[in-house]
Amino acid sequence: MSDGDESGGKPISKKTRTIRVDTLARVEGEGALRIELVGGRAERVELRLFEPPRFFEAFLRGRSRTEVPDITARICGICPVAYQMSSCHALEAAAGVVVDGPLRELRRLLYCGEWIESHALHVFMLHLPDFLGYPDALAMAKDHGDLVRAGLRVKKAGNSVVSALGGREIHPINVKVGGFYRAPERAELDALAAELEWAARAMRDMLPAFTALEYPALERDYELVALRHPSEYPFCEGRIVSSKGLDIDVREYPEHFVEQQVPYSTALHSRIRGRGGYFVGPLARFNLNADRLSSPARDAAAALGLEPPVLNPFKSLPARVVEIVEALHEALRVIAAYRRPTVSAVELPVVAGIGHSCTEAPRGILYHRYAIDAAGLVEDARIIPPTSQNQGTIEDDLRAIAPDLARMPLDAATHRAEQAVRNYDPCISCSTHFLRLEIVER
Repeated sequence: MSDGDESGGKPISKKTRTIRVDTLARVEGEGALRIELVGGRAERVELRLFEPPRFFEAFLRGRSRTEVPDITARICGICPVAYQMSSCHALEAAAGVVVDGPLRELRRLLYCGEWIESHALHVFMLHLPDFLGYPDALAMAKDHGDLVRAGLRVKKAGNSVVSALGGREIHPINVKVGGFYRAPERAELDALAAELEWAARAMRDMLPAFTALEYPALERDYELVALRHPSEYPFCEGRIVSSKGLDIDVREYPEHFVEQQVPYSTALHSRIRGRGGYFVGPLARFNLNADRLSSPARDAAAALGLEPPVLNPFKSLPARVVEIVEALHEALRVIAAYRRPTVSAVELPVVAGIGHSCTEAPRGILYHRYAIDAAGLVEDARIIPPTSQNQGTIEDDLRAIAPDLARMPLDAATHRAEQAVRNYDPCISCSTHFLRLEIVER
């Protein structure tokens, strides 16, 4: 579907123009957007995340390390597994323990479930309406009911994986440092296979719907950052690499990345020291790890016309589609090879130490660092989520499309500005209000 000539060929106004979005729609949580344009140039761009500070890092201090996965899971209702996995890996690193074998495979399966449900929610319910010209998924369902129903069923398949391994779909309770409180029986995982196989076929059958889309033109010279594993598409493990030569162990994260406070947002902005903003998430993972994709996911990428380098942020949508296919087939692989472990968790020695971890949340790399004392209590915690890492890059994208916004009428500018933010699926918990955009000319 073509976007059409939304600017109508209009010249850029030389007036000062203020674009205010008081409530961002179809993103997770409470955020706003302000863009001040002068002659088509963005002099000020502010992505304002105004949810109150949540202080998770502060109230983890003094807690037992055994409590951390259950507490950090509450940071997000859409990607709690990512917070649990990053916290477990960091705490295990602090104790000098590596969880391997069937328990590692179960963690990978759990992460697959989260990628499937989170990506499907974003693709079919939050972002696809932008590309098909609808204000929301409910309106889109009137004309594309089969597509929406199939997308919801794919999401449910992912939720079922999280529930089977985590004990429930939201804020899983079966994850612990060292593994799980209870490892599932083979029959419990086999019961998931039929629906995952259906979802894999459904995603293949829906690829033409995504190849028919047209994506707004925008390419930027991003520094793409993701994990890189020697043999796997990354979920829980790997080195941190970038498209501009970064290649570090996760323990080196604080030496290369820094967070900065901005006056208009309760979320910090993250930058690479001496280099600036960067881009994490599905598009970064795809560009840096396309050679690690399974055969079905590579076929899906080819069908969608995706081949690295892909530097158009609007093509995060088809990159998420490819990752749904990858997660579905990886989940089926793990289930087919599963043998119940003899123990559900590895015991950790109670020792003082510092542990780092970085895993790939659906929205990008999620860094955790914990300092643990000799009694097994948390002395210090640091958590850097993907959205804070992408915030500066989102604002830079909006600066790049400012001339287009200056030419567009109100409705088209509203659509394009919000769509550009949603490319990153910012995780500030879901909002039910649709965007209202105000343009003031002085």
